[in-house]
Amino acid sequence: MTTRPRRKGVPAWSGHPYPLGAAHDGKGTNFALFSEVAEHVELVLVDDDGEHRRVPMAEVDGFVWHCYLPGIGPGQRYGYRVHGPWQPSLGHRCNPRKLLLDPYAQAVDGQVDNHASLFERADGPSRSDSAGHTMLGVVTDPAFDWGDDQPLRRPYADSVIYEAHVRGLTRAHPDVPPELRGTYAGLAHPAVVEHLTSLGVTALELMPVHQFVQDGVLRDRGLSNYWGYNTIGFFAPHNAYAAHGTRGGQVTEFKAMVKALHAAGLEVILDVVYNHTAEGNEKGPTLSFRGIDNASYYRLVDGDWGHYYDTTGTGNSLLMRHPYVLQLIMDSLRYWVTEMHVDGFRFDLAATLARQFHEVDRLSAFFDLIQQDPVISRVKLIAEPWDVGEGGYQVGNFPPLWSEWNGKYRDAVRDFWRGDEHTLGEFASRLTGSPDLYQHSRRRPRASVNFVTAHDGFTLRDLVSYNDKHNEANGEDNRDGESTNRSWNCGAEGETDDPAVLDLRARQQRNFLATLLLSQGIPMLGHGDELGRTQRGNNNAYCQDNEVSWLDWQLTQEQRDLVEFTRHVIALRAAHPVLRRRRYFRGETAPHAGRPLPDLVWLLPDAREMHEEDWQRSDAHSVGVFLNGDAIAEPGPCGEPVVDDSFLLLLNGYWEPVKFRLPDVTYGERWTTLIDTAEPRGADEAEHQAGILMTVEPRSLVLLSRPSRPAA
Repeated sequence: MTTRPRRKGVPAWSGHPYPLGAAHDGKGTNFALFSEVAEHVELVLVDDDGEHRRVPMAEVDGFVWHCYLPGIGPGQRYGYRVHGPWQPSLGHRCNPRKLLLDPYAQAVDGQVDNHASLFERADGPSRSDSAGHTMLGVVTDPAFDWGDDQPLRRPYADSVIYEAHVRGLTRAHPDVPPELRGTYAGLAHPAVVEHLTSLGVTALELMPVHQFVQDGVLRDRGLSNYWGYNTIGFFAPHNAYAAHGTRGGQVTEFKAMVKALHAAGLEVILDVVYNHTAEGNEKGPTLSFRGIDNASYYRLVDGDWGHYYDTTGTGNSLLMRHPYVLQLIMDSLRYWVTEMHVDGFRFDLAATLARQFHEVDRLSAFFDLIQQDPVISRVKLIAEPWDVGEGGYQVGNFPPLWSEWNGKYRDAVRDFWRGDEHTLGEFASRLTGSPDLYQHSRRRPRASVNFVTAHDGFTLRDLVSYNDKHNEANGEDNRDGESTNRSWNCGAEGETDDPAVLDLRARQQRNFLATLLLSQGIPMLGHGDELGRTQRGNNNAYCQDNEVSWLDWQLTQEQRDLVEFTRHVIALRAAHPVLRRRRYFRGETAPHAGRPLPDLVWLLPDAREMHEEDWQRSDAHSVGVFLNGDAIAEPGPCGEPVVDDSFLLLLNGYWEPVKFRLPDVTYGERWTTLIDTAEPRGADEAEHQAGILMTVEPRSLVLLSRPSRPAA
């Protein structure tokens, strides 16, 4: 590496303080960097041969250092050196020997290598130069032919979310060309898109695609940060997922992926990590924010400014009350919507974003900014409503504009199908959209993103196959991940050839999928759960970039049956508004049909309506639910009442068969079986008369329907 001042003949003009980052206009590039603490800033241009050219940034307005370089265009790599105070006790950690990544870089070239020069010494600033061991920003070309691409704006009630990992979904797909596997281009391949569209999901929720860093500790163990919750670049698509180069090619490739998914009717939701950065605490590397303006970007311990206040468990938390931090997040969100055409966001550890001081505040500046923003307020916003700080569990407490990952749904549904006692009441609330959590703030069922499994924890198949985690490959002596799965009474643990055990496991998978897709709210599937994907008992595969995490597309007959079952239930949900209501059940009848039945009725197995004392029984494991399609009470496109078929859902969480009596003719004279999870393929349609006894097998559910009734 050689370093010399800017060449003569390449003049630097003053430029503009906005937009922040590197903005190419066709003739040159404007560079702008915020730092309140800086005394002097140098822009460093890195040529293809590794030569570094320093450009002093003489202009500063409102703490934004800026310059304009004619002739500098797309593909140019760059970084910054910030001169300022090294006073950790006051929160300042400037060191011009650190070549720093632009927080607003729209593309990133390279990765960090865990070299000692990236870290500071305990007794003072390091004198080692980090150039050559860190990442560089890349000037990008904003031009892209979007054609007629438009936001899909699919209603929440019609959405089925599929949580996916760009690399894991496609890395082992036999129909994707080898050079595209594990990339944005691979995700857009017709073979992958066809699987998703035929399944019936409507949105891909992509695990982190913002540029992230490979942890040195994991690399030393021969592992990697596979999940990607270690962001360093909030505007840049992660370069390792690009098949077509990292000098801006990743931006074009990401846009092409979104365009292809939109053309297939699939929305794109990004899992975003704005709560912390990859720099960690004071022992972590100096890559960007820390060296630019540590005290402005990070929450520091009051009175002990040399240490970081951490509510994320990662070493640091962004300072959510600082205007430039809020601007960074809002600029990033708007960029991904307006320039990259994404349809929404899932916010990792979102409770941290609501902490202006110490408490989680629903009236925080972050929520105010989201609410009034004309771009971000119109896309899907999903919170992971907790963090690891005090008071961080906030399920049900986010503002009305937001939907939330409903952790209480996951727990209640698991408990019911496990056969735990005293579970029926809460299970009923979760099945009907969790009105106890959301209705008090006048929110609707779409506030609840329902899930049984996600990236964090067991896959669906492993959930019903393992009583204990098996995370030995993570190198932490099996201490990481969820502590226990509790017994599923499925016989042998792990892999087995016992037909009875395999049958019960398959049935439980169908139970979970059917319950999820027949619940009110927004269902979210974990990628590969429809395929019976296994991680061999690893419930924390965050560092496993290998066959443990990748989807195996070589399917057995049992797995193909599970895919078909999932397609069938998703199609039922899509076809029937009563299974995906926009409003909560309110006990209303259907006067237009001339029938006195309310919109929802809970039934005992003997067909009597349930009363308060029935809900309190510890041994209540079986229940029937009547969903009145004649009383949806939701206007159609032109204001007309919506009428649908009615459904009877019979759920048996008990370990023995239960006989259910179908209700009398008031509810319907003839019922047709649509789903029976005791059957590998979900059951053939069969008709049943009102009042007959029907056996529901152990740990299974049955869904029946009858046609809508004409208006009276």
